Amino acid sequence: MNKDKIIYWTTTGIITFMMLFSAFSYLTNPDMKAAFLHLGFPDYFRIELAILKILGALVLILPMVSDKIKSFAYFGFALAFISAFIAHTASGDPISVAVAPIVFVVILGVSYIFYNKVKA
Repeated sequence: MNKDKIIYWTTTGIITFMMLFSAFSYLTNPDMKAAFLHLGFPDYFRIELAILKILGALVLILPMVSDKIKSFAYFGFALAFISAFIAHTASGDPISVAVAPIVFVVILGVSYIFYNKVKA
């Protein structure tokens, strides 16, 4: 396996694992329910976001999914990460909490860049 594929699968694996882990937490952890309320979001948004994270993670790792759908998943995750950064910052959360989504958007960007390199 060449370097580009290793970088692509590593970054995509990190994003996929993080999305599935957070979706599971959104659905099972009562502290996550409180966190969404702290951020000012309605409870149903937590459920919607969990479902979309699961679907998006599957889209990124399944090879039979079209490039267009994968692009939507990448965009959706980028939007979610940037929105999380804004929500945490606006709620007065510590910078260590607010900066985590930015770290993941960078990893997502690397995955997207190397997805296009591997695909070419």
